Amino acid sequence: MNKFIKQNAKHFFVILGFIAISLAFFHPVLQNKIIYQSDIVQYIGMAEKHKDFKAKTGEESYWTDAAFVGMPTYQLGANYPYNYVKELDRLIRFLPRPADYLFLYFIGIYILFLTLKVNYKYAIIGALAFGFSTYLIIILGVGHNAKAHAIAYFPVVISGILLCLKNKRLLGFITLFFGLALELNANHFQMTYYLMLLSLVLGIVYFVEAFKNKRLPQLLKSVGIMLAATLLAIGVNSTQVLATKEYTEYSTRGDTGLTINPDGSPKPETALSYDYITEYSYGLLESLNLFIPRFMGGSSAEALGTDSETFKYLMSLEGISTQQALGFVESAPTYWGEQTYIGAPAYIGASVIFLFVLALFLVNGKLKKWIVSGIILALLLSWGDNFAILTKFFINYIPLYDKFRAVSSIQTIIEFVVPILAVVGLAKFFNPSTNFELKLKALKYTSLILGSILVILYVFSGSFDYSSINDARLIDQLGPNFIRALRLDREAMLTNDVLRTLAICVGIAAILWASLKQKLQNNLVLVGLGLIIVIDLVSFNKNYVNQEDFVPEIAMKQPFEATSVDKVINEDTTHFRVYDLSSSPLNSSRASYFHNSIGGYHAAKPGRIQELFDFHIYKGNQQVLNMLNVKYFIFSEQGKVSYQQNEAALGNAWFVEDLQLVNGPNEAIKALDSTNLKSTAVIENAFKSEVPQTSFQLKSTDQIKLTNYQLNELTYTYNLSNDAVAVFSELYYPKGWKAYIDGQKINHFRANYILRAAYLPQGNHTLVFKFEPDVITTGNKITLASYGLFILVLIGAFVYKSKQETK
Repeated sequence: MNKFIKQNAKHFFVILGFIAISLAFFHPVLQNKIIYQSDIVQYIGMAEKHKDFKAKTGEESYWTDAAFVGMPTYQLGANYPYNYVKELDRLIRFLPRPADYLFLYFIGIYILFLTLKVNYKYAIIGALAFGFSTYLIIILGVGHNAKAHAIAYFPVVISGILLCLKNKRLLGFITLFFGLALELNANHFQMTYYLMLLSLVLGIVYFVEAFKNKRLPQLLKSVGIMLAATLLAIGVNSTQVLATKEYTEYSTRGDTGLTINPDGSPKPETALSYDYITEYSYGLLESLNLFIPRFMGGSSAEALGTDSETFKYLMSLEGISTQQALGFVESAPTYWGEQTYIGAPAYIGASVIFLFVLALFLVNGKLKKWIVSGIILALLLSWGDNFAILTKFFINYIPLYDKFRAVSSIQTIIEFVVPILAVVGLAKFFNPSTNFELKLKALKYTSLILGSILVILYVFSGSFDYSSINDARLIDQLGPNFIRALRLDREAMLTNDVLRTLAICVGIAAILWASLKQKLQNNLVLVGLGLIIVIDLVSFNKNYVNQEDFVPEIAMKQPFEATSVDKVINEDTTHFRVYDLSSSPLNSSRASYFHNSIGGYHAAKPGRIQELFDFHIYKGNQQVLNMLNVKYFIFSEQGKVSYQQNEAALGNAWFVEDLQLVNGPNEAIKALDSTNLKSTAVIENAFKSEVPQTSFQLKSTDQIKLTNYQLNELTYTYNLSNDAVAVFSELYYPKGWKAYIDGQKINHFRANYILRAAYLPQGNHTLVFKFEPDVITTGNKITLASYGLFILVLIGAFVYKSKQETK
């Protein structure tokens, strides 16, 4: 026992060191401050009503009415029963946010390095290189927490796979199960999908090696173990996975059946349009940002100093004050790449890239093959429309690839694997058994290759045009001379960062050269390399995420302040919706924080609400707004927020006199232009069997009223002289919403392209809609069964191992 403690005490102190570094980097958390994350602000706006409902009732609602005429909360923080993986994750992430995610970066890849048998000293350097990679820090700054969460578990999943492939099957099974279970629980399936692609590349490399060496049976045993661990990891997350899969089909990632665009042109057959998927395509030349941070001008809003050409030019103009000029150069449009917007370049670190290239000459074998192959695949796919032949192939033929946008984010794979090979190469460099001539050759070639690239870029820096797609607008505003000044600053940023990168490379090369010549002890060399890596990355990261981004806790817990308009509207205690025209309706959750809104903020909003906006709402179709029960319009005039009440809103439910049968989604959505939606409901032929007639005799005494409203339950009472169809201003979502008349279940169907409708019998009755998703019940059963199977497998494995050892 004492021996075990002595052998592993160093890892305990390493973990303490990671905790200290995480807290030091995000030190404002120690002052009870919270980082202001724009995406989390939007998430809070979307989740507020769902959270309030649970606080008041103690019940978990899997539906919210706060946005988009309603949607499931599966991607809005829904909590599922028996989610013990989530409890484990919370136990691991015990630090205040976002220090918890930085710590998770460190500890996850440290585990991977130990799996690769890398000495803990080198593993520490690798953990710092990975954890401080610029993109991984930037996503914490803007609030892409789920993305960061998923990336942090990449190394644990790969550790489990490698342990299985190295015939440490029991440990590999356990590691892969927990790693993948935590990865899936992070709930960012795009990142998990990219990890799957990397795992497939790894698997292909091992398969080819096993085939060559005639070891396929042994490999297949390991694959079987991995498959079992994978299925069980999916199983314990089955409620979340199944719920997300179910909702995806009704979201903008799914197929609504619509085959036309608003202008009548054919709609693409992919889940997302090609242009939408490839909007954030990395430029071929822009990939040099991984090595030279501001090669393309940095972010879309970089700070320039008073010595910049832009500032000098602005000061030469009449009518522009020093304050105005300073304000402009604080966030100047220096980026001249091809992407629509970039928060910061995906800088891996000149120091890390140098060690990576060095490793290419020192490391051989399967590790190098799958890492290099993964990098090439990720880089080519990150180019998106700039390498359209591969991108279109993946969109058309690789399952699920068309469900995700922002193709440039696959570079997370590069940011993950480059430090791995870099550190393995570093360990090889210091290994006494490595041939001295090989090390010398590797150092010379690395220095020559990278040095030559940097010198060439510096010498020919004047050959780039430094033009941005936004320059035309700036020319109209400030004139061509302003653009000339701005382009000079862009060139200066490139040359300065080329020199910065060159200096870092020279520093790394010098330390390694001194080590080869035995002029420095290895421990001093490692400390020097670690310091260069940390200074390289941290100093650059601080340009984008720093203590100024932290705010008092209240600013994040209550990110929106109610205006006088919000207060007046909230005095209305009826159930209605608002349409907030004071901001971008589908890119802001502010209205959803205070009211039930037809807008909101979500990457996977209901597909039909997006189409309704595109076809009608953006064009001001008042009838559509009326049927959605939009009672108040919020708008801004000359900076002042005002509101207007809509007296024509159709309310929570209404009876119709006629049904207009149409042949599918295309005709249904077009019919909303010309149909009197107050008296007529547009019904697709798919639901024709639900209605025995298409016209109804209504009387003045017929009425229907919402008498009780909760997020997951709506109660109506109605009085009807003859059977009729009622339309409800609620989103039709058949996978969970169930209707009951006086306790007896009835069918309901879709009307007016997006709403619910039901054929109701005459008389005085009570109608209740309840959200009772079967997917939650099914998922819970699979989850419990998967936990049970995992425990049984473990018991069986330990019993088997014990018997084998006894023999």
